[in-house]
Amino acid sequence: MVRARRVWRMRERVLELGERTLVMGVLNVTPDSFSDGGKFLAEGTAVAHGLRMLEEGADILDVGGESTRPGATEVDVEEEMSRVVPVIAALRAARPDALLSVDTTKARVARAAAAAGAEIVNDVSGLMWDDAMAAACAELKCGVVATHSRGRPTEWKGQARLKRAEVVPLVRAGLEASLVRARAAGILEEAQAVDPGFGFGKRGEENYWLLAGMAELGELRRPVVAGVSRKSFLGQAADPEARLQASIAATVATVLAGAYVVRVHDVRPVVEALRVADAILAAE
Repeated sequence: MVRARRVWRMRERVLELGERTLVMGVLNVTPDSFSDGGKFLAEGTAVAHGLRMLEEGADILDVGGESTRPGATEVDVEEEMSRVVPVIAALRAARPDALLSVDTTKARVARAAAAAGAEIVNDVSGLMWDDAMAAACAELKCGVVATHSRGRPTEWKGQARLKRAEVVPLVRAGLEASLVRARAAGILEEAQAVDPGFGFGKRGEENYWLLAGMAELGELRRPVVAGVSRKSFLGQAADPEARLQASIAATVATVLAGAYVVRVHDVRPVVEALRVADAILAAE
């Protein structure tokens, strides 16, 4: 339960990580995301929600224009850009100090979002689905979150079940491959962060096995980002109607297992819970 200090470098700033957990607020500008699809599709509604999350204590806003729910199909590049770029630009105009991230697997979207004010590219494919993505991130000098994904969303429901002993080694190997690709493209090591990808090609109890062994990912020596908020696997252990409480519990568990940044939908209650988690880590 000891969290080492890490540095995360991006285009306009350097974050010193480890003293407290940072909160990344999820802003889905999509019609079909699994928990809030369609709620923030309109630009004005999305911007207002983003500003509200900042007021509630979010350190980063992660703006995404393509759903990664199981079974989701790929969105056209132009459509994805039309969803995220105006929102990022409006947020940057309203809050020039805000740290903004774009949730995308496409290099063209990453470039357009960076031009609008995003400083982080959060790629759920771990730089693997678009051959131009790693080079784009290196050129943009942005912070990068490389997420482990076992296949694509259209494949997840039909995948073979994993054995308990397979889960953490599989995730670690995938993240190591992403970091190799990042270094080969010229992305600075200090710009790289990793995400084990809860729910991305892992079903049900496989996610609990991953969470139980997540501390091993600290051996990669990069900041770990974790997103368990509202994920369906939480319904196995908790009342599906109590998804907020389950999300908070699981999020705290990721912090005690080594996460530096947590990606959440419900900012204010998570901020309060993290004060306790950070106090435990400080005591250690």
